[in-house]
Amino acid sequence: MTYISSVGIGVPSYRIPQQDVKHIVKQLFSYSEKQIERLLPVFDHAAVEERQFVVDSSWFFDDHSFEERNHIYQTESIKHCLDAIDTCLTDSDFLHQPIPYEAVDMIVFVSSTGIATPSLDVSCINQRPFKENVQRMPLWGLGCAGGAIGLSNAMNWSKAHPDKVVLIICCELCSLTFQKQDSKKSNMVGTALFGDGASALLLVGETSSYCNQLKGTKLHLHEQSSLLKKHSEDIMGWNVRDTGFEVIFKKSIPALVHSFWKRHIAEFLQAIQYTSEDIHSFIAHPGGRKVMEAMEEVIPCTSEKLYYSYEVLRKHGNMSSVTVFYVIREWMKQGIEEGERSIISALGPGFSSELLFAEWKNV
Repeated sequence: MTYISSVGIGVPSYRIPQQDVKHIVKQLFSYSEKQIERLLPVFDHAAVEERQFVVDSSWFFDDHSFEERNHIYQTESIKHCLDAIDTCLTDSDFLHQPIPYEAVDMIVFVSSTGIATPSLDVSCINQRPFKENVQRMPLWGLGCAGGAIGLSNAMNWSKAHPDKVVLIICCELCSLTFQKQDSKKSNMVGTALFGDGASALLLVGETSSYCNQLKGTKLHLHEQSSLLKKHSEDIMGWNVRDTGFEVIFKKSIPALVHSFWKRHIAEFLQAIQYTSEDIHSFIAHPGGRKVMEAMEEVIPCTSEKLYYSYEVLRKHGNMSSVTVFYVIREWMKQGIEEGERSIISALGPGFSSELLFAEWKNV
């Protein structure tokens, strides 16, 4: 088994309130009054108050090539990933002493909002004193499920290497994918939800010598489950255009929570031999307000068990793969009592679902 030991975040500097984003969209798109009445309320109903971006509001009014967008992605991603890594390895809220960069044996890098070869974990390794023989696992194309899937892969690797340390880095700059010529409702939904950010999560194996540097109760990971809905590629993802990535975001996603995800969470609870009443918190990637409300109905549970998913959505929006680590960080800061149980979850393109079961434990 392995412990989620620390989480760091990298927060972009441009903070834009939701109503300002709504005003920008109203200026950019030539809508009729009927279209405005139909499309713009999505900004009021998204449960998002503010988001952070790597570009200022004026950037959205200009045309941008794929090359320009991707250059910004590469430059800004490295900066914010390093912020998240540095915080993760030194945060005194979670660690008695900093974990040295040289202690990291595996780096998992997750992103879907830009491209780079070599993957951007190489730049992070070059700019910090990580060891040369650190193992690498770059993951691309997993979208909103990427953080949870990266965590599952890292957990399984850690089970085979219980004395090792793993660092999982997620970075998504969703603002750079905005297409001002795309007036479809899916683009409006994405524009109302998605933000930018980076996060880094530290996994320490249960026999690692670094366990004695961990502070407070930690999430002790036990089990994971993956489920893919076949022939559902059109639910969520990207269309690749000359100007960059154009969002695919079907309105059927909340309905899939009531069918596809309902089956997955029910089977998972049965497999770990607990009921929803036994679970202290559902650490869910906040895909959107409607998705979260559908989860509450399916589990069933009160919104309190999803509290920090709503809070992260409100303060940061949906940052794709990054977001679930922000939610984990908020729960960890609360000092949950030993023995409580949580389920980590995320939905993403594919259409896919990822679930992990963990217990809170003093190391």
